[in-house]
Parts: sequence; structure tokens; C-alpha cells
Amino acid sequence: MPQNTQTNRQIVLAQRPKGAPDANTLRMDTTAIPSPGPGQMLLRTVFLSLDPYMRGRMNDAKSYATPVAIGGVMTGQVVAEVMVSNLDAFAPGDHVLAGSGWQDYALSDGVEVLNLGPAPARASWSLGVMGMPGYTAYAGLLKIGAPKVGETVVVAAASGPVGATVGQIAKLKGARAVGIAGGGAKCKHVVEVLGFDACIDHTAPDFVDQLRAACPAGIDVYFENVGGKVLYAVLPLLNAFARMPVCGVASWYNLPGLPDGPDMGPAIMGTILRMKVKVQGFIIFDSFARSLYAEFVRDMTGWLEAGQMQYTEEVIDGLENAPDGLYGLLEGRSFGKRVVRV
Repeated sequence: MPQNTQTNRQIVLAQRPKGAPDANTLRMDTTAIPSPGPGQMLLRTVFLSLDPYMRGRMNDAKSYATPVAIGGVMTGQVVAEVMVSNLDAFAPGDHVLAGSGWQDYALSDGVEVLNLGPAPARASWSLGVMGMPGYTAYAGLLKIGAPKVGETVVVAAASGPVGATVGQIAKLKGARAVGIAGGGAKCKHVVEVLGFDACIDHTAPDFVDQLRAACPAGIDVYFENVGGKVLYAVLPLLNAFARMPVCGVASWYNLPGLPDGPDMGPAIMGTILRMKVKVQGFIIFDSFARSLYAEFVRDMTGWLEAGQMQYTEEVIDGLENAPDGLYGLLEGRSFGKRVVRV
């Protein structure tokens, strides 16, 4: 059933997954379209962002954000159109960046909602290179990684929206950028389109040797997105006083418990100690001064207009296809930033 003006489709959390989410994890419900009261506006979703963090919100575990409740609408950022407004700062026809989740319609009081204007160009980019993923790359790399001219920056998931942006900013700041991605096509894109100095396929049997060869002077900044075998391959190459911004550990998100195999804790902590590595996790809208976002918008807008930043977007049509779109992303089957055109 496509989006319509009679009902509100909602994708809700049906049950908490044990391991990878499956067809039983999410379900589609329909409800009446809500009516805005005083101090509210009605939003109609146009684009929905799909992001790895959503897997964590399915778990009932202590985290930086409240988990999605069973039967609750799946969380997510959207670009939406204002249909009815009882707020002075928003008018019907305006497009906004909001956190109203996986549904056709939602009420909002305007708090933490960004007005994009009535006809924004490339509106979906507000969910990608000009939004949370782009800002994550910008702030994490520049404020925690702090790359210097001539240093080597390594980033995993290098063809994804965060990793692709990290490597390109590193190049703009005079560093050497080495990406890690899954498959030859992604690595070719990372080097030939995004301009990285090298990209290593983590599925290659000699991945560890290839990474070492691509980093002859070691690694000064490792932007962590995936964890797992990629992290283990990076550890021996970290230079003294290396910096590791930790954005995500996607390869571990579906684990029902501790991973099989040897305990890598001593190797990880030992390397941090011996090489005096700075490791800092961050949650993008909690970890930095609000003024930094304005700097990001200014710089990213300039880089895009000057052709110094390349961006790849993968659009999936239909809210009903959002679950499979997320599952594919978590399995590494996405290419660039994945959004749903609702």
C-alpha cells in the first residue's frame, strides 16, 4: 500500500532480535492520521534515513538513547513536508529535518526540527553528506582524529556515507587516506571517485598483508566504524600517539553475546597502552559544541560547491521496503548513503 491521505502507515518493532534482525523483527501497522493541536504541526515523511545505529535501538540495553519499545515506531531521521502548522516558525509546504521515525505522518512541536524551506534542492542530502553522517565524519575526524599534514588516516566502511567523507576530508587537510571496504567494486570507487590514496578489500585472503603494504609508515588516525577483524588488522600498525575516533562497531551489532575465538582484549588494551593511543567514542549531537555544526555546514557547502567532495546516494522506494533496506545495510550490501523515498 503506497502513501496516501487516508491512513498513516507505521513500521514498528514487533520483537527484539536475537542476533541479526529478520522478517519477524519489524511489522507494518496502520493508524489514523493525527490532527495537530495548538503548538503542533503535521509532518508528511518524504525521505527516511537508514543508519547502522538503528540496530542498537532494537535492543533493550543501556545506551546513549532509549531503546524502541515493543510496538513502538522505529526511530529514524526524516525529511518531511509540513502539511498543517500551528507554529509561527513553520508553514505548510516547508520541508524539515526531523526525528519522527518510520511512518508516513507524525505530529511535531518543532523542538529540534530544522526548517529546510519550501523547496530545498537535494532535500535527501540533509540525511547524508549535509546531515548526521557528514557531520559525524567532520567532527570525529577533525576534533578527535586531528590529522596532520602527511599523516596516514585509515577508515573502515570507506564507501559508506561516514567513511567516504572521512577520507575526503583527510585528503583536503593534507593527510594520506587509506580506505577499507568490502569488494573490488567498492574499493575501485573509493580510489577512483573519492580520491583515496588506497583502498583494501577486507574480504581478500591477504587483507592483513595488503593493509600493511598500504601503510608503510604506520597509521596515525584510525576512524573506527566496524570493529572485528578490521580493528585487529589495524592494531599492529598504529603509531605512537595514534588517535582512534570510535563512531561504530557495525560488525558486532548482531552478536547475541561475546564473539567466538580468542580473547582480543589483551591485544587491544596492550596496544593502547604501549603506543599511547587516544581512543574516544562519541555520539555526534552529544559530544561537541553546538557552534561546530555551523562550521560543518559552512565547510561542507563550500567543498561540495567547489567539487572537492563526492557523494553517493542509494535510494530505495517505498516505506514497506525500509526493513530489507536496513538489513542489507547491516550486512554490507549498501553502496553509499541509503535512504528510503517514502
